Amino acid sequence: MGISKTEIFTAQQNEIALFAKAFGHPARVAILQHLFKIDTCVCGDLVNEIGLAQPTISQHLKELKNLGLIQGSVEGTRVCYCVDPGNWTKMKQVLSEFLNQDVSIKKDCC
Repeated sequence: MGISKTEIFTAQQNEIALFAKAFGHPARVAILQHLFKIDTCVCGDLVNEIGLAQPTISQHLKELKNLGLIQGSVEGTRVCYCVDPGNWTKMKQVLSEFLNQDVSIKKDCC
C-alpha cells in the first residue's frame, strides 16, 4: 500500500492544516462562536441556534471533536459540548506562528 499524501509533509504542516480545517465551514465557525458566547457546555440547542438540521450539526460537532477543539460529556441520552481550553490554546499558538510570518516584497516578483 502506498503512503498517504499527509506523510510527505511535516508534522507541523499537518497540524496547521488540521487546525485550519476547523474554519473550513461556516457552520463550524458558528458552533465555536456560540460555545464561546454561552461560556458553558451546550446540550442540544445548537439546531435552533445555528439553523441547520440535527444530522448536519452532529457531523460538524464530530469534526470539531476529532480535531480536538471541543470536548463532549454524556449526560443521560444527550452529549454536551464545550471548547477544549488546552487544545484551543495550542491551536492559537500554532496558527499564530504560521500567520505571523511576514513577507518582504521583492522588486523582481510579478
